Amino acid sequence: MKTLNNHVILFDDECPMCFVYTKAFVKTGMLAVDGRESYQNASAHLCTLIDQQRAANEIALVNTKTGEVTYGIRSLFKIIGNAIPLFKPLFQFKPFILLMSKIYAFVSYNRKVIIPSEVKINAIQPSFKLYYRIAYLLLTWFFTSLILTNYAQLLTDFVPLGGKYREYFICGGQILFQGVIISFHKKEKLWDYLGNMMTISFAGSILLIFGLMTYHFFEVNLIFYILYFMLVAGLMLLEHIRRSKILKLGWAMSITWVLYRLIILVLIFSL
Repeated sequence: MKTLNNHVILFDDECPMCFVYTKAFVKTGMLAVDGRESYQNASAHLCTLIDQQRAANEIALVNTKTGEVTYGIRSLFKIIGNAIPLFKPLFQFKPFILLMSKIYAFVSYNRKVIIPSEVKINAIQPSFKLYYRIAYLLLTWFFTSLILTNYAQLLTDFVPLGGKYREYFICGGQILFQGVIISFHKKEKLWDYLGNMMTISFAGSILLIFGLMTYHFFEVNLIFYILYFMLVAGLMLLEHIRRSKILKLGWAMSITWVLYRLIILVLIFSL
C-alpha cells in the first residue's frame, strides 16, 4: 500500500476505537510510523494548525508540509484513497460523502457511550449533539427489541408469549424508567447514562443472536435457551456496574436497572 507521507492524524486517546483504527493505518503502511498522535498530546506546532474543538469532534489529518488540515470522514477518505486509488472516484462522489459524513458523525458523537473510558481532567471532550444521541437511542432500542422479540419465541414453554410489540414496549419502558430515576439521581448524566445503558442492551441482544443461530442449526432443548439468556443478562449486569462506575453513579442505577426487569418479569407471569 502507498504511504501518505508528511501527514499526521490526531486521534482521541480516550477513545479505544480511535486508537485502534489509527494504529491500523500505521501498521498497514497507510501512514508513516510517525503519522499519528493523540490530540491531547500533540506538539505545540500541530496545535496551532488545528481547531482543537473540531478535532475532538472530527478526527484531524494535518499536512505537515503545507499546514492544510482535513477533518472527519474526509481525513479517512484521504488516507484510504491514497493507499487504494481505486476508491478515489467513490470518495469524490458527493452523495456518498454526505451519507458517510452523517454515519461518521453519528458514531463520533456517540463514541463515548459506545466504548466508555475514564475522562481525563481538563481534556477537550467531543461536543454533545442531542439529535445524534436520540438517534442512537432509537436505533439501539429498535434492534434490541427486534432481536428480543425473536428470542422470546424460543422461551414460549417457559415465559408466556406476549403480543408482537411487547419487547418494544418493555425496552422503551426501561429507557423511560431509568431516565426518570437518573433525572432525580444525577440529571447532568442523563444522556450519557441512557446512551451507555442502550449500548449494553444492544450488545446483549447481539449475544442472543448466537442463541437464535443454534435454534436454526442445532436441536437444543429449552433449558439451554433459558440458561443462555440468564448468562447474557448476568454479563449485561456486570457491564452496567462497570459503566456506572466510570460515570461515577454508584450502585443506584444498577439496582433500579435490575428492579425494572424483576417488575416486568412478575407482570409477564401474572398477566
